[in-house]
Amino acid sequence: MSEPVAIQAPQPSGVGASRIGTAGFAIGIAIVGVVLFAALFGNALVPADPFTQDLGNRLKPPFWMEGTQAGHWLGTDQLGRDYLARLVYGARISLLIGIMTVITSGLIGITLGVLGGFFGGRVDDFVLFAITTRLSIPVVLVALAVVGLMGSGLGLVVATLGLLLWDRFAVVARATTMQVRNNDYVSAAWCAGASKPHILIKEILPNIASHLAVVATLEMALAILLEAALSFLGLGVPPPLPSWGLMIAEGKDYMFFSPWVIMIPGVALFILVLGINLVGDGLRNLLGSERLR
Repeated sequence: MSEPVAIQAPQPSGVGASRIGTAGFAIGIAIVGVVLFAALFGNALVPADPFTQDLGNRLKPPFWMEGTQAGHWLGTDQLGRDYLARLVYGARISLLIGIMTVITSGLIGITLGVLGGFFGGRVDDFVLFAITTRLSIPVVLVALAVVGLMGSGLGLVVATLGLLLWDRFAVVARATTMQVRNNDYVSAAWCAGASKPHILIKEILPNIASHLAVVATLEMALAILLEAALSFLGLGVPPPLPSWGLMIAEGKDYMFFSPWVIMIPGVALFILVLGINLVGDGLRNLLGSERLR
């Protein structure tokens, strides 16, 4: 008589996905941490000046190619400026634009979304109208028109992107506020005589902050990409500031003979955006696992 075969219960399919999500979150944190460290302490790490020109040493290749020059680990650009120094300084520009854009757009979108989701009625109708109007506006075309008419500049780029990228904050803030406004702790605050500003600031915002953090990572990555696109077209950060998009634009004329001039800032931009997106995906997975508990 044959022995019974033991059948193992299948493991939940979410276990593998959870491990992958955790690994991706750790990788994203590491990438963003390295870029942030380089941006903050780049002057101490790279002694070269990103603005000093040396036409006698122009287009020197990086260290893994023949013909490199000592002291220029990533070579030099078409004006002889140290590419590593400009890359580190460009990280500072990209992170600054991403963070300031998220702050600006977050203030606008979260305010509108929380007010619309909490009060409802005509306030919510106005918020929905504002969101629909914003979604009907092409971000890239409007940004190009505004920057083209008013001139390029770091502050103008941040203001333009901040005024155009608030819709996701508003949608998520409105939806999550409508979910939590009828919870027990909000009702208890009402019964305790708390004012509406107190409930919004102390009860609503802390309980939707985790969802908004995910949106912030996505908007930060999008803002960095849009700034790079504007700088590539000559309408973003003005030279000689070493924006990564501007570095790609300045090196496109030499890409066939010195491909590193566009490869290095392009890879840096890809890695930074990838790291930010991995952080956002990790936060989303963590929030999903917390809701399942």
